[in-house]
Amino acid sequence: MFLRSYKRKKNGKLHEYFSVVENRRISGDKTVQRTVLYLGEITASQENTWRITLDVFDEDSGKCYQKMLFAENVEIPESQIDTIQVKLSQMKLCRPRSFGNCWLACILWKQLGLDEFWQERIDELRGDVEWSKVVKLLAVNCLIQPASEFYVHRQWFNKTAMDELLNTDYRIASKDRLYRCLDKIIKHKEDLCKHLKNRWEDMFGIEFDVLLYDLTSTYFEGLCQQNPKAKFGYSRDKRSDCRQIVIALVVTPEGFPIGYEVLPGNTLDKTTLRMFLEKAESMYGKARRVWIMDRGIPTEDVLSQMRQDNINYLVGTRRDMLTKLEDKLVDLDWKAANDNVDVKLLAEDEELYVLAKSKDRRAKERAMRKYKLRRYLSGLAKLRNRCRNRDKLIERIGALKQQAGKSSRCVELIIPSEGKKVTPENFNYHLNRDVYRKMLLRDGMYLLRTNCTDIEPDLTWQRYVLLTQVEAAFRTLKNDLAIRPVHHQLEHRVEAHIFVAFMAYCLMVTLRHKLRVYASGLTAQDILDKLGSIMMIDVRIPTTDGRMLEMRRYSQPEAEHRIILDTLKLNLPKQPPPRIYLPASEQITDTICGGN
Repeated sequence: MFLRSYKRKKNGKLHEYFSVVENRRISGDKTVQRTVLYLGEITASQENTWRITLDVFDEDSGKCYQKMLFAENVEIPESQIDTIQVKLSQMKLCRPRSFGNCWLACILWKQLGLDEFWQERIDELRGDVEWSKVVKLLAVNCLIQPASEFYVHRQWFNKTAMDELLNTDYRIASKDRLYRCLDKIIKHKEDLCKHLKNRWEDMFGIEFDVLLYDLTSTYFEGLCQQNPKAKFGYSRDKRSDCRQIVIALVVTPEGFPIGYEVLPGNTLDKTTLRMFLEKAESMYGKARRVWIMDRGIPTEDVLSQMRQDNINYLVGTRRDMLTKLEDKLVDLDWKAANDNVDVKLLAEDEELYVLAKSKDRRAKERAMRKYKLRRYLSGLAKLRNRCRNRDKLIERIGALKQQAGKSSRCVELIIPSEGKKVTPENFNYHLNRDVYRKMLLRDGMYLLRTNCTDIEPDLTWQRYVLLTQVEAAFRTLKNDLAIRPVHHQLEHRVEAHIFVAFMAYCLMVTLRHKLRVYASGLTAQDILDKLGSIMMIDVRIPTTDGRMLEMRRYSQPEAEHRIILDTLKLNLPKQPPPRIYLPASEQITDTICGGN
């Protein structure tokens, strides 16, 4: 294995990306190369660390260290050997199932102290299986292969080694037990948020003085008539035909969530902030925090109250605010905040307005605008040549405008009057260049407002762009953890479903932060997918006396697995001990055979 780099020029800047690549020999004495891990952009020190690691795991150099299953050159006394006669010709390999990814998820769960947390709160409740293990099963499933509780019951549990990892049997995955577990956990949501905050402070030294706040929505399958929070409202998923709920989330700049709330689907963004400010103060006490939000969330009344209460904020503004302050900003000089961002500062009414102009954002927004405008003009040209029905013309123009967005405003249309047939002569369009130039001038510009007047302009911009962390959290919840659509109908079950997804996200963001110090391009999902190829299998060999010798064994890790384990400083557990039982009664005789 070796480290390969390739360079790419993006927005005029040269970027260098790295991957771990291995050579594989094929027929004809030829070799092919396979990418093992994509690392993205890494620093020089990280590159040196990876090269040292690959030297250790380089199979061609002979320095590939493996942990042996049995010690070599060690004589085993006869008194320690339990002999048994087996029928090797009748050996069977049964129940192949994923092990490595489930094991890693359980390790993360343990490192966050969630075993003890749930044992103290729900294990004393009545049940023949510990409820803390049921919660763990649901969260691990949501992290690895999110699905319904019914799917966990019918298929997923049997496809994994969770029975071995949880030291339990199939009873834990009974359908009713999974649903009843959801009914028991939601009341501990705030305690869990406090517990995780303390754990992340101890593990990573995370500070919670900057908080990012945003909202999203997720929709339901069905009418949800028994759920009072299921309402029609503005859908971020573009499913206005479905009832939905709104999820408000607060995360740190590193992506660690410290709290969330499930709100009715018709909740307006601007009505939620005051409630969350009070909730954060009641849970974590009063502290000097900076709240970063997108425009549309805070109202003027809430911002005024935050100034009175000495609560710091940084928020974007609407485009019309830039128009109002344009006369005052035009006379100010641009100042370089960094190599990429220029700013103008305007103090106004106990606030500081920061007009930021990002070169990278401008290039990106202009490219997107030109792409949409080209598609819009191309669509209009096709309509001009082909469409002759006025009603259909208006309908298709509406669809084109929806795809083009605000870019359609710079194109003026000439449409024939009602009742007339459409011809190339009476249907025309042209580009309004003045409007187009004005749009281009505002690309990459953001007007921010804050009451933190003592913060440097470049830090103000850096903090504002951190809002992408909340968007990334929502993408993870919706895509990777499949929080949408929601199939539950009862309110408390819906909230418990989201709570399980929240716990799975906490596991993922913990793993992501562990990987961040090694390579920015190494994602948590990649690690889970690769470790998922470590399988567990049951080796069953009948004995000459009519019993069955069963050995549960996970497959030996390949070189890429060992690199991942070494990077995370983890060791796989010992192989489970063999068992002997009578096939007819399936009763284990507690006979343990010669070592692991």
